[in-house]
Amino acid sequence: MKDEIPECQPTPSPKWGERLGALRKVPPVFKMVWTSAPGVVIGSLLVRLIVSVIPVAVLWVTRVIIDSIFHHISYRAALPKFFWWLVVLEFVLVAMATSLGRVIEFCDTVLADKFTRSISTQTMEHASRLDLTRYEDPLFYDKMERARAQGTDRVMMIQMTGRLIQEFITTVSFAAAIIFFSPLLLAFLIVCVVPAFLGETHFAFLGYSLNFAQTPARRQMEYLRVLGGSRESAKELKLFGLGPFLIGRYKKLSDTLHLQNVGLAKRKLIFGTLLTFLGTLGYYGAYGFVIHQTVIGLLTMGQLILLTGAIAGASANIQGLFTTFSGIADQSLFLTDLVEFFSVQPQILSKPGALLAPRPIRQGIEFKNVSFAYPGSRRKVLNGINLKMEPGERLALVGANGQGKTTIVKLLTRLYDPTEGQILLDGVDLREYNLDDLWKEIGVIFQDFMHYEMTASENIAVGRIEDANNQFRIRGAAIKSFAESVIQKLPKGYDQLLGCRFEGGMDLSGGEWQKIALARAHLRDAQLLVLDEPTAALDARSEHDVFQRFAELTHGKMAMLISHRMSTVRMVDRILVLENGGIAEQGHHDQLVKDGGLYAEMFELQAASYR
Repeated sequence: MKDEIPECQPTPSPKWGERLGALRKVPPVFKMVWTSAPGVVIGSLLVRLIVSVIPVAVLWVTRVIIDSIFHHISYRAALPKFFWWLVVLEFVLVAMATSLGRVIEFCDTVLADKFTRSISTQTMEHASRLDLTRYEDPLFYDKMERARAQGTDRVMMIQMTGRLIQEFITTVSFAAAIIFFSPLLLAFLIVCVVPAFLGETHFAFLGYSLNFAQTPARRQMEYLRVLGGSRESAKELKLFGLGPFLIGRYKKLSDTLHLQNVGLAKRKLIFGTLLTFLGTLGYYGAYGFVIHQTVIGLLTMGQLILLTGAIAGASANIQGLFTTFSGIADQSLFLTDLVEFFSVQPQILSKPGALLAPRPIRQGIEFKNVSFAYPGSRRKVLNGINLKMEPGERLALVGANGQGKTTIVKLLTRLYDPTEGQILLDGVDLREYNLDDLWKEIGVIFQDFMHYEMTASENIAVGRIEDANNQFRIRGAAIKSFAESVIQKLPKGYDQLLGCRFEGGMDLSGGEWQKIALARAHLRDAQLLVLDEPTAALDARSEHDVFQRFAELTHGKMAMLISHRMSTVRMVDRILVLENGGIAEQGHHDQLVKDGGLYAEMFELQAASYR
């Protein structure tokens, strides 16, 4: 794992056309927002509409009140009959603004919660449909990790959009008051604020570019953080003295990212302060002009109050408008990976009108000139494989690591599609079958099977999740796999939480976990069973007990077994020896030993270690 990352300069910022083009990513997200909570969206917009016009309404009422008082004091004029109602109206308007502000906060909280829940669910659903090869591509995995974060972190953009609408309407209402007095005054305010807006936007894009470049390094840091504090690595961490090494590498990465972030923050501080000064200059220039006009008698005191309030409000809202828009543009850049993630579609899927899997399988499975190379690689892991598996037949795949044993399993289960050739089930290409229905007839226990941080019962039930509440079948599967004796020792039996991630959980040994995994295969009761090193973590006695039941597990089914233990594969009907992407030898154990080929050599090497 490399710990070198880009120097302390962010990648070049895109041109303005590309920057504004990022806003095209916003509508798809707004559609997701609307879908997650349409009622809350409508309510929030209506409340913001009302709140946005209250400030200028308050200023108009204040103007009338001040002018009425001025005329009453200066010219002994009677107060208008509705004077005290104006005072009450101003109080009501201010109280409404305060109360409705709370309503907006409530709507934002509810909307954020609903959107986060909705987008997280959609992300999980879409990720579950993607091809396995996507998860094996580091670049796409980086994109997916950013998409996960973007889905929940973009709540701020939604709130900013509501604020943008509110600020826009408020700005228009203030601008109307200023334009009535002097259009040039409003233009002057806008011109002074624009540089600050451009500066904020520029640094927002630089921040995005830097964040994008830092993604691989942040993944490395997260890996090191987990590695430095996980149960799985704790033993070697202590015995090999890896703590200082991992901490040092983490600090190196962290320090480099810190320097990059601080460097950008310093530039933003210096230039942002200078540009913001122009906005302040615009406000006080307009403010001084209005005071001058009042002093020379062109404006009344009420008009002074109205205009100074409108100028202050317009200046703040124009700056807020530009800043909020800049923030939305910034946020929209971070939506790129989220939108692109949802645009990625699986290639391995069911065709329209796909066939149901045959029940029972009558002709078996056949590989016809099957070759496979991983995307982006020219090297063929498998090259021209031809094999046939009869109904009820039990096959074993043996060979050195990297010879394609697991790849055959992934092709057989259609986690991959062949690069060349066909895989036929009862004479029909696997791609013609409904994928979900096909998988129902396949039971697989991989060597790196999952340890679910769930109850013992649920850990078995994942083999056939529709039977999660069928304790009779779950216990029957546990008995057949010898997991029953493991579960009986647990304090809560089948209701015992397994693993150490959550409070009250209990971990199992490797062999005990493997018995749980084998119980999933028994519960699955599929026509095709694939067992990838099913006894790798078992002791000799447990392995013997499991294979005493092997015939029962595979009775009437096709079974494919991957194992490095020659004692394990002896009981199958046919053994396939893989080498250099092809089938080097095949036959029964006794025949292959007699032939004296590659299998006989592997068998002799293992047998010698027991003598």
